[in-house]
Amino acid sequence: MIEKKDLKKIPATFGVYLFKNKEEVIYVGKSVNLKARILSHIESAKVNKKEAQIVKNSDSINYVITENDFQSLLLESELIKRYKPKYNFSWKDDKSYLYIKITNSEGYPRIFLIRKKDIGSDDQKKFIVFGPFSSVNVAEKLLREIRRIVPFCSENKISKRPCFYSKINLCNPCPNFIELQQDEKIKRYLKRQYRNNIKKIIKIFEGKVVEILDDFYKQLRSLIKDEKFEEAIKIREKIFRLERLINNPIKDEELSSMSQDQNRQSLLLRKLSVYFGSLKKLSRIECYDVSNLQQKSPAASMVVMANGILDKKEYRRFRIKHLASRSDFERIREVILRRFNQNWSEPDLIVIDGGRPQVRVVTETLAKIGKEIPVVGIAKNPDRLVIREKNNKFLTIKFPQTDMGFRLITLIRDEAHRFARRYHIKLREKDFLI
Repeated sequence: MIEKKDLKKIPATFGVYLFKNKEEVIYVGKSVNLKARILSHIESAKVNKKEAQIVKNSDSINYVITENDFQSLLLESELIKRYKPKYNFSWKDDKSYLYIKITNSEGYPRIFLIRKKDIGSDDQKKFIVFGPFSSVNVAEKLLREIRRIVPFCSENKISKRPCFYSKINLCNPCPNFIELQQDEKIKRYLKRQYRNNIKKIIKIFEGKVVEILDDFYKQLRSLIKDEKFEEAIKIREKIFRLERLINNPIKDEELSSMSQDQNRQSLLLRKLSVYFGSLKKLSRIECYDVSNLQQKSPAASMVVMANGILDKKEYRRFRIKHLASRSDFERIREVILRRFNQNWSEPDLIVIDGGRPQVRVVTETLAKIGKEIPVVGIAKNPDRLVIREKNNKFLTIKFPQTDMGFRLITLIRDEAHRFARRYHIKLREKDFLI
């Protein structure tokens, strides 16, 4: 029987865990915090009969650390399919697990959710199945997010007019639209484009996400070089969504997000207090990001995290006012000055998207207005923290990508990206209509 003392060596990070009885795997689960999740099983066993059976009949726990929650989700489904743990399946009572089915024998492969009983044993070469997924919420959210990155069709048959989803670019190119084309060359081109979309989605489910990201970044660079900025914005939005899917936990009903966020906040405070002696709490974190393409309609965002949770009512956006603010550094300076000219609650920590130059601008601007607030930059490729020390030297900190506190910084950075980009697009559209 598993007890609390058996959890000492289990890390508090992303991963998949396996309750075992000798060599038999009897339960598989995933979590953003392995130690906390397994501990919750033991605590729940005191009041829940099903949890008690898992804990009572287990003599060991194995775990696999993953880089992010998305990898955990894919690995969990793979291990459930491989071992068929009895408590995973009995957990569902009269319901069977959900799978994501991709047809591959049709001219236009389709993607949809099915139950195990609906998979069927005949002609399995005609489709690919990913799963199982234990939660309807997780499976539906996963498909919904992927569809915004790579559009696909879910209709049962071809009709004589484009489907509803094609109108909101979630089925693009739409098979119905393709079949209406009179020019065979155009039809073949669009059909090939649609099938390439399906291949990308399969790669995502196979965990080959970096390959898809690299392709998007290559497209983005090419579009910017050709000054196709509207198309570049769309690709950048896909990049953001895919990176968010990889790095941010896919919430499930059974997990307490509040306790997870507070745990990450405590871990981050512990790590940063080594570099900032005056940092005693992280009740309010502010993150700033500037968004623009070719100097057009520059905008900035301020995103706020209160007690480890994103607080949207505290978000603020800035349209760059001064024509002289031609560089990102000047824009950052303008935004910081305007922000601290307001009677808003002051942050315990400021996060800026960028490296040494951005951190230098923020710290110098704060010094001029007499504010002593710790500043952390987050540079990319790979993500790492940048801190300016008291001797004006810069320190680069490379935390593991699985570090819970570090993930809190990347979460607020990604949210600042999204918020600034959305406002920037709105300004671009407004300027275009004038």
